[in-house]
Amino acid sequence: MSEPATGSRVLRVPALTRVEGEAALHLRIHDGTVAEARLDIYEPPRFFEAFLRGRAHTEPPDLTSRICGICPVAYQLSACRAVENACGAVVDGQLAALRRLLYCGEWIESQTLHIHLLHAPDFLGHDDVISMSRSHLAHVERGLRLKQTGNAIVELLGGRAIHPVNVRLGGFHRTPTRTELRPLAERLRTALDDAWDTVRWVAGFDFPDAECTADLLALAETGTYAIESGVPTVLPYGDEAPRSFPLRDFRDHVTEEQGPHSTALRSRLDGRRHLTGSLARYAVNGHLLSPLALAAAREAGLGDPPLCSAAAGAGRGEVCRNPYRSILVRAVEVLYAVEEALRIIAEYERPAHPYVEVPARAGAGHGATEAPRGLLYHHYALDGQGRITDARIVPPTAQNQGAIEEDLRRLVQGGLDRGEDSEAELARLCERAVRNHDPCISCSAHFLDLDIERASPGEQGRRRTDGT
Repeated sequence: MSEPATGSRVLRVPALTRVEGEAALHLRIHDGTVAEARLDIYEPPRFFEAFLRGRAHTEPPDLTSRICGICPVAYQLSACRAVENACGAVVDGQLAALRRLLYCGEWIESQTLHIHLLHAPDFLGHDDVISMSRSHLAHVERGLRLKQTGNAIVELLGGRAIHPVNVRLGGFHRTPTRTELRPLAERLRTALDDAWDTVRWVAGFDFPDAECTADLLALAETGTYAIESGVPTVLPYGDEAPRSFPLRDFRDHVTEEQGPHSTALRSRLDGRRHLTGSLARYAVNGHLLSPLALAAAREAGLGDPPLCSAAAGAGRGEVCRNPYRSILVRAVEVLYAVEEALRIIAEYERPAHPYVEVPARAGAGHGATEAPRGLLYHHYALDGQGRITDARIVPPTAQNQGAIEEDLRRLVQGGLDRGEDSEAELARLCERAVRNHDPCISCSAHFLDLDIERASPGEQGRRRTDGT
């Protein structure tokens, strides 16, 4: 181990491109210690919440789906739940099952994209999926098959694979027949084998030791692995007992603040860092996975998840807090989503009407679902004519920023302690740390331009290395 470097320097990554915005990474190192790790969001505000105000209560599902091209279903269904909650409408039965099926499609395509095309090259020593495909072509092809299956579900139920147009308040503009779903079931049966193979493949990766020390936040639903609904449930870091709170109190617990270096709001949970997403879902809900998915998790080395509930506390089991192993949890979730989609299709009976009426009324509503990257919350206030007077949207990436920054600080500090002091080595650590959380960064394998400003005594000037 080499001696830590003395003096101060600033490392800046100027282009962490996100689907929902653009970000830079700022690291300040002093005398061999990471004194600051910061995500700077510099994208101009998009004002979705502002231009929702004054719109009809029927419009948020279509408008908010344009926030994200990767997770449009999450935005649509969170918006639907919030408006329906404000209007006192209940969507259940086969319509609710179809929504869950649609969400399974998004989970399959989004998680598979991350696993095979974005994250796996980090573990296999490749710069990108193109070079990885030369030695792992079968794995890449399997990932593309799985993603196409997820896309097919979204396209059939949503009208198209990106920014679906068939979703509306109360349900759908049109529901499929059993005959139309039959080809999906055939594809999903093949996808089930592919998903199993993916879990086994990912389980063979080398996972560095790391621990996320943030509180974990996920929705919890009685009797099922929460996807499209649930109650916010917290598994704190440390010995504190799990707790939950009503969704209507979400903004009392998850508070947003504006930082001087960012155009994006950032969130804290009861004043502490928190993490949403696959690691949080597995910790809170893992015991409710299907027997097949639980068997896959055990075979992959994840162990038994805790029996976690606010009422019962955290029972025996293992909480996975290693952000590198999030790719393994995602693979298990893909397997579960494929199996769940098959179950829904097998039990499907076409409803008599494609939607329930959602008449406008004055009130406030709250909706949350589990996007692939974590809990997504919507709040809308309506006047008597159903016009939106207030809108609040809290995406998972904004909630995860604090945990990502702390992971960056700890991982870069570990690299410095091991003598990894070069620009290239630190850039690699930063890339891996960020990609562990899949924070809606654009689909390119290497997205970091590392800009280093050296300010140590006797050394001035700037040096830039291209990380693409």
